[in-house]
Amino acid sequence: MKNILGIGGVFFRAHDPAALKKWYTDVFGLVISDYVWQQEAGPTVFEPFPINTDHFPGDKQFMLNFRVSNLKDLLADLESKGVKVETREEWNRMPEFGAFARAYDPEGNPLELWQPAKE
Repeated sequence: MKNILGIGGVFFRAHDPAALKKWYTDVFGLVISDYVWQQEAGPTVFEPFPINTDHFPGDKQFMLNFRVSNLKDLLADLESKGVKVETREEWNRMPEFGAFARAYDPEGNPLELWQPAKE
């Protein structure tokens, strides 16, 4: 039975939901209308991690992963806006998957930035 069509939403707690939503629209340019962000179609990874993973901070229960078209330009733009960004060599050891980096929102939530490899 194939009833699931894709991710329908991402919901998480925030100390200041309105300010954090505004940050995502201002910094990442997400266009959110009536609570909906119409995103571009593409792959979505669904992967539970072990409870003791060090892939993202231990005090966070989730990490958002955004598909991006030009990681290098996005990182430069984020840094110019004062956003903390992080790159690690080990995140990019398998170029067949693409390129990865991290940013953090004002509440410290990790945001993985993924530029998929060209097919």
